Amino acid sequence: MAVFEADGRLHHLGIRAGDVGRYVLLPGDPGRVEVIARRFDDPRFVASHREYTTWTGSLDGVPVSCTSTGIGCPSTAIAVEELAAAGADTFIRVGTSGAMQRHLRTGDIAVVSGAIRDEGTSRHYLPIEFPAVADIDVTVALRDGARAAGHPFHVGVAQSKDSFYGQHEPQRMPIAAELGRRWDAWMAGGAICSEMEAATLFVVASTLRVRAGGVMLVFQNMDHRPPTAGERAAGDVERVVDAAILGLRRLIADDRARAAAGADASR
Repeated sequence: MAVFEADGRLHHLGIRAGDVGRYVLLPGDPGRVEVIARRFDDPRFVASHREYTTWTGSLDGVPVSCTSTGIGCPSTAIAVEELAAAGADTFIRVGTSGAMQRHLRTGDIAVVSGAIRDEGTSRHYLPIEFPAVADIDVTVALRDGARAAGHPFHVGVAQSKDSFYGQHEPQRMPIAAELGRRWDAWMAGGAICSEMEAATLFVVASTLRVRAGGVMLVFQNMDHRPPTAGERAAGDVERVVDAAILGLRRLIADDRARAAAGADASR
């Protein structure tokens, strides 16, 4: 049960029930929230507290929101719990990731269909044997959005980790051999990208019976190094925002069609 303050605001996000739409885009960085929300119709600032900034607007006549999660799975779980308590039921992670396959290039889009639970937060929700899987309708809509955006895209599994530097500088860690062995296994299994939130997002969504998906901008850094200045320039975040917004429009249209078909069937 999410924690509400005496004035009706949720404890961490500082929002009230009804402040957000059904659909919420989830970047990690608070600085990206307004950038994304400016793609909405009539965007307005709602709240900012800790790492959580929220804006709300509309797309195609439907209320939609954007909330930052901060970096990593613990803060992501809090965001999804409180957004769901405020009335949201569909969550789309919009972020950046590192490539894990040689055919991926900086600026490509990764549509995440599932995630490796290489983090700790989701284990406080469900046993490790339970898969972290994105909602199929959300995933298909994001795939179609990436295609409509005209950018190269890939659909597949992400690795969700807890340690950024454990990925980028594994050689200096006391468990370097284990980190390398596991990274090689994820690559051999076909994981397409590495990021820090999707696994918990998907598991929390399963627990709350809500929908979730993810779309990531890819940086080509399979050798664990941070992106170069040139790669950062090629990896324009607007590309993944394009895909997310187009995917969300597709999902809204699909949901309307399903609702209309259900209403017709009940007559």
